[in-house]
Amino acid sequence: MKFVLVDKIENLVLGKELSASKSVSLAEEYLGDHFPAFPVLPGVLLLEGMIESAAWLVRKTENFAHSMVLLEQARNVKYKSFAAPGMKIVYRATAKAIEQNVSSFTAEGIADGQSIVEAKFSLKHYNLADNDPKMATTDGLIIQNFKNRWKILTQHTDIKE
Repeated sequence: MKFVLVDKIENLVLGKELSASKSVSLAEEYLGDHFPAFPVLPGVLLLEGMIESAAWLVRKTENFAHSMVLLEQARNVKYKSFAAPGMKIVYRATAKAIEQNVSSFTAEGIADGQSIVEAKFSLKHYNLADNDPKMATTDGLIIQNFKNRWKILTQHTDIKE
Protein backbone atom coordinates (compact mmCIF):
# COMPACT_ATOMS: atom_id res chain seq x y z
CA MET A 1 0.00 0.00 0.00
CA LYS A 2 1.29 3.45 -0.89
CA PHE A 3 0.41 6.43 1.23
CA VAL A 4 0.56 9.96 -0.13
CA LEU A 5 1.29 12.16 2.86
CA VAL A 6 1.72 15.52 1.16
CA ASP A 7 -1.39 17.39 0.03
CA LYS A 8 0.24 20.62 -1.11
CA ILE A 9 3.67 22.11 -1.67
CA GLU A 10 3.59 25.38 0.26
CA ASN A 11 7.03 26.89 -0.37
CA LEU A 12 10.21 26.09 -2.28
CA VAL A 13 13.72 27.45 -2.16
CA LEU A 14 15.35 25.37 -4.89
CA GLY A 15 18.20 23.25 -3.58
CA LYS A 16 17.66 24.40 0.00
CA GLU A 17 14.22 24.04 1.54
CA LEU A 18 10.70 22.86 0.84
CA SER A 19 7.57 23.21 2.95
CA ALA A 20 4.58 20.99 2.33
CA SER A 21 1.32 20.38 4.14
CA LYS A 22 -0.95 17.48 5.02
CA SER A 23 -4.46 17.81 6.41
CA VAL A 24 -5.29 14.83 8.59
CA SER A 25 -8.79 13.50 7.87
CA LEU A 26 -10.81 11.02 9.88
CA ALA A 27 -11.63 9.35 6.54
CA GLU A 28 -8.08 7.95 6.27
CA GLU A 29 -8.29 4.17 6.60
CA TYR A 30 -5.42 3.60 9.00
CA LEU A 31 -7.02 5.84 11.65
CA GLY A 32 -9.70 3.20 12.23
CA ASP A 33 -7.04 0.92 13.71
CA HIS A 34 -4.68 3.54 15.12
CA PHE A 35 -6.47 3.95 17.51
CA PRO A 36 -10.27 3.52 17.42
CA ALA A 37 -10.95 5.55 20.58
CA PHE A 38 -8.05 7.99 20.02
CA PRO A 39 -7.30 8.23 16.27
CA VAL A 40 -3.87 9.69 15.51
CA LEU A 41 -1.58 9.65 12.50
CA PRO A 42 0.96 6.87 13.11
CA GLY A 43 4.46 8.11 13.88
CA VAL A 44 5.99 6.27 10.95
CA LEU A 45 3.62 8.18 8.64
CA LEU A 46 4.71 11.48 10.21
CA LEU A 47 8.26 10.49 9.30
CA GLU A 48 7.12 9.51 5.80
CA GLY A 49 5.58 12.97 5.34
CA MET A 50 8.97 14.56 6.02
CA ILE A 51 10.68 12.09 3.66
CA GLU A 52 8.15 12.77 0.88
CA SER A 53 8.68 16.52 1.32
CA ALA A 54 12.45 16.13 1.02
CA ALA A 55 12.04 13.84 -2.00
CA TRP A 56 10.04 16.56 -3.77
CA LEU A 57 12.88 19.00 -3.10
CA VAL A 58 15.36 16.54 -4.64
CA ARG A 59 13.15 15.90 -7.67
CA LYS A 60 12.59 19.57 -8.43
CA THR A 61 16.21 20.58 -7.70
CA GLU A 62 17.50 17.85 -10.04
CA ASN A 63 14.84 18.57 -12.67
CA PHE A 64 13.28 15.13 -12.13
CA ALA A 65 16.49 13.33 -13.17
CA HIS A 66 15.80 10.19 -11.09
CA SER A 67 12.80 7.89 -10.98
CA MET A 68 13.71 6.60 -7.52
CA VAL A 69 14.18 8.89 -4.49
CA LEU A 70 14.11 6.67 -1.42
CA LEU A 71 15.00 6.74 2.24
CA GLU A 72 18.52 5.52 2.88
CA GLN A 73 18.83 6.23 6.61
CA ALA A 74 16.85 8.01 9.34
CA ARG A 75 18.51 9.27 12.51
CA ASN A 76 17.52 11.20 15.58
CA VAL A 77 13.78 10.84 14.97
CA LYS A 78 11.98 12.59 17.83
CA TYR A 79 8.22 12.36 18.26
CA LYS A 80 6.93 15.18 20.44
CA SER A 81 3.15 15.05 20.06
CA PHE A 82 0.25 13.54 18.11
CA ALA A 83 -1.47 14.53 14.89
CA ALA A 84 -5.21 13.96 15.12
CA PRO A 85 -7.99 14.31 12.54
CA GLY A 86 -8.70 17.95 11.76
CA MET A 87 -5.09 19.01 12.22
CA LYS A 88 -2.91 20.43 9.46
CA ILE A 89 0.74 19.39 9.52
CA VAL A 90 3.35 21.53 7.81
CA TYR A 91 6.50 19.61 6.93
CA ARG A 92 9.68 21.60 6.47
CA ALA A 93 12.64 19.79 4.89
CA THR A 94 15.99 21.58 4.81
CA ALA A 95 18.77 20.21 2.62
CA LYS A 96 22.20 19.84 4.15
CA ALA A 97 23.44 18.52 0.79
CA ILE A 98 21.91 17.40 -2.51
CA GLU A 99 24.42 15.49 -4.58
CA GLN A 100 24.08 13.32 -7.68
CA ASN A 101 23.02 10.07 -5.97
CA VAL A 102 22.49 10.97 -2.32
CA SER A 103 21.14 13.84 -0.26
CA SER A 104 20.87 14.65 3.44
CA PHE A 105 18.25 16.61 5.33
CA THR A 106 16.94 17.88 8.60
CA ALA A 107 13.17 18.09 8.78
CA GLU A 108 10.31 18.76 11.13
CA GLY A 109 6.56 18.52 11.21
CA ILE A 110 4.63 21.38 12.79
CA ALA A 111 0.96 21.34 13.84
CA ASP A 112 -0.91 24.04 15.72
CA GLY A 113 2.29 26.09 15.85
CA GLN A 114 4.28 23.39 17.66
CA SER A 115 6.91 20.98 16.41
CA ILE A 116 5.46 17.47 16.70
CA VAL A 117 8.23 15.48 14.96
CA GLU A 118 11.78 16.08 13.78
CA ALA A 119 14.48 13.97 12.18
CA LYS A 120 17.71 13.83 10.25
CA PHE A 121 17.82 11.50 7.27
CA SER A 122 19.43 10.76 3.95
CA LEU A 123 17.87 9.82 0.63
CA LYS A 124 19.36 7.89 -2.24
CA HIS A 125 18.34 8.68 -5.80
CA TYR A 126 18.85 6.66 -8.95
CA ASN A 127 17.18 5.32 -12.07
CA LEU A 128 16.15 1.71 -12.54
CA ALA A 129 18.03 1.73 -15.87
CA ASP A 130 21.29 2.27 -13.96
CA ASN A 131 21.26 -1.49 -13.25
CA ASP A 132 19.12 -2.67 -16.17
CA PRO A 133 19.03 -0.57 -19.37
CA LYS A 134 15.71 -2.24 -20.32
CA MET A 135 14.09 -0.26 -17.48
CA ALA A 136 14.63 3.14 -19.17
CA THR A 137 11.02 3.26 -20.39
CA THR A 138 9.77 2.51 -16.89
CA ASP A 139 11.98 5.29 -15.50
CA GLY A 140 10.42 7.67 -18.02
CA LEU A 141 6.87 6.72 -17.04
CA ILE A 142 7.62 7.09 -13.32
CA ILE A 143 9.28 10.47 -13.84
CA GLN A 144 6.33 11.71 -15.94
CA ASN A 145 3.95 10.59 -13.18
CA PHE A 146 5.94 12.62 -10.64
CA LYS A 147 5.97 15.68 -12.92
CA ASN A 148 2.19 15.43 -13.22
CA ARG A 149 1.79 15.07 -9.46
CA TRP A 150 4.09 18.10 -8.91
CA LYS A 151 1.68 20.19 -11.00
CA ILE A 152 -1.22 19.09 -8.82
CA LEU A 153 0.66 19.73 -5.56
CA THR A 154 1.66 23.23 -6.64
CA GLN A 155 -1.42 24.33 -8.59
CA HIS A 156 -2.76 26.70 -5.91
CA THR A 157 0.59 28.22 -4.91
CA ASP A 158 2.95 30.94 -6.06
CA ILE A 159 5.60 28.34 -6.94
CA LYS A 160 6.62 28.80 -10.54
CA GLU A 161 7.50 25.97 -12.92
